[in-house]
Amino acid sequence: MVPASIEFLVEPFRENDPGPHVHAVVDAVRRAGLDTEMGPFATTAEGDLDTVVAAVGDLLRAGFAAGATSIALRVRTHDDDTDPR
Repeated sequence: MVPASIEFLVEPFRENDPGPHVHAVVDAVRRAGLDTEMGPFATTAEGDLDTVVAAVGDLLRAGFAAGATSIALRVRTHDDDTDPR
């Protein structure tokens, strides 16, 4: 298992009112079996690389279907020796 994380930002951004497009993306990631943490600038989730990669297509489809105009995401793998966290 390769540990990985995904970080995503869904637009349009509405402070304190994420909207259905954001909820749809978060729900898609959770359905993939990943726990999410909503931060002030982006939402993150961690899991094994295969699960994270499988969630990407679902979150993109769900977000755009619910009204997202842009979804920025970053997927990265974690190596205990090089991860600064």
